[in-house]
Amino acid sequence: MDTYRKYRPFTPVPLPGRTWPDRALTAAPLWCSVDLRDGNQALVTPMNPAEKLEYFRMLTGIGFKEIEVGFPSASQTEHDIVRALIEGGHIPPDVTIQVLVQAREHLIRKTFESVAGAREVIVHFYNSTSALQRKVVFQKDMGGIIGIAVEGARLIRQLADESAGQTRVRFEYSPESFAGTETDFAVEICARVMQELRASKSEPVILNLPSTVEMCTPNTYADQIEYFIRHLPNREAALISVHPHNDRGTAVASAELAVMAGAQRVEGTLFGNGERTGNLDIVTMALNLHTQGVDCRLDLSEIDAIREMYERTTRMRVPERQPYAGALAYTAFSGSHQDAIRKGREHMRATRSQMWEIPYLPIDPADVGRAYEPVIRINSQSGKGGAAFVMSTFGYHLPKDMHPEFGNLVQTACERKGGELSAEEIRALFEAAYLAANGPYKLIRYAFSEESDAERESVCHFTGEVEVNGIIAALDGRGNGPINAACRALNAIGLSDYAFLNYHEHAISSGSDSKAVAYIQVQAPDGRKLFGVGISSNINVASVRGILCAINRAQMENG
Repeated sequence: MDTYRKYRPFTPVPLPGRTWPDRALTAAPLWCSVDLRDGNQALVTPMNPAEKLEYFRMLTGIGFKEIEVGFPSASQTEHDIVRALIEGGHIPPDVTIQVLVQAREHLIRKTFESVAGAREVIVHFYNSTSALQRKVVFQKDMGGIIGIAVEGARLIRQLADESAGQTRVRFEYSPESFAGTETDFAVEICARVMQELRASKSEPVILNLPSTVEMCTPNTYADQIEYFIRHLPNREAALISVHPHNDRGTAVASAELAVMAGAQRVEGTLFGNGERTGNLDIVTMALNLHTQGVDCRLDLSEIDAIREMYERTTRMRVPERQPYAGALAYTAFSGSHQDAIRKGREHMRATRSQMWEIPYLPIDPADVGRAYEPVIRINSQSGKGGAAFVMSTFGYHLPKDMHPEFGNLVQTACERKGGELSAEEIRALFEAAYLAANGPYKLIRYAFSEESDAERESVCHFTGEVEVNGIIAALDGRGNGPINAACRALNAIGLSDYAFLNYHEHAISSGSDSKAVAYIQVQAPDGRKLFGVGISSNINVASVRGILCAINRAQMENG
């Protein structure tokens, strides 16, 4: 198929000596949420006034200082929500609302009526400037398009002057479809608007340069921004803003590179909601900054609560793999990923590192209020380390040599189920395989004592009874330690073919009723190596139970 031939490649702006590639993001831009306008107009069922108010309060709680609340000249509902915010006293003193309007006289006048009485408001006006829009929609030349913008600016300046003393009006102008506009023409029309609005360093105009339809790669958009800034007259009287859409799926990259190119302000929405494929996702861009050690100046520490409110009021869904906020954003099923994450956590615990150093997790899930338990989830693709990680969340730190053995049990269970095992199912599998392995040998009675004299080293003496298939057998053994004494006692009742190989223990609780767990590896007569697990408030008893557990598991598998 050759349908690609009907598309023209984007023509980049010539920019010799571009400087933005050598810059880094070291500070957050000014953020402006357009959820309540751009995001709302893109919903199948737009938010009602109560939902808009709830959403507005959530945005202010996150820390947005500029919020585009609607397009009040577009409908009575939009007008009413603006009035409700103003008359109800819902706008915090450090927050400025923004309203959008086309550069048309009757719409501008209606917009000013809607914001009367506000402490401060940004009047954001626009007209489309792209070559395609001029040809197809407006059928005007560049002069005609400039005339629309200048006439709108003149009226807005007049109405703002009339509102002085009651409402402080700030100005924002967007040459809509900036990305498809000849950059020199974008400079010219914005300069004319700035003149009409009497822009100054003390009262700058926000010049918003949107990729209304994302048409080029992010580096090309950054070139346009740097070119625009280089050539704009009276540059200090403008605050450069960007509003990237996501038609090519690169809105976040476009915004980041645009800020590197000199943009000071970014408009977008939570989770990227908006027309067509959406807007810039502010959550993603902000947390990208966070992971680079930059204060993003937004409080996203309760990302699940933000997502819940967003999904409920917009009736949209945040995809499971959405960066930072998706339900599976931090989840690893892959065995190699799980093992690296587990080792990273152990490294941070051992070194008490203050820096985040866990592979595969670019951000600490706790920074956004997420729990660690769901980070590693187990299916048939998971490795031995993943099951061990899950057990560590229950207080069991399995020795490394035990990982393959328990991992195989878990993988077999996953394949049998045909899907994922929950953490509780993995714990139940562990308990069934190890803690419930109490036959045919079951410890009934036990005692440890120490024997020593001046002529020889101390000797541990173990005595007790074990039930074997309903028959009680006496245990008696001496050794250089509790495990050695217990092994000798078991050898004496016919278990001499089992060889003790490995031992690990740790506490699984604290306080006066603390318990210890012992992991004992033995070699069975047929050469198989198996682990047993024992738990007791007495570590010596836990060890004996671990030995018997390993023997029982060997005999159960043979049976």
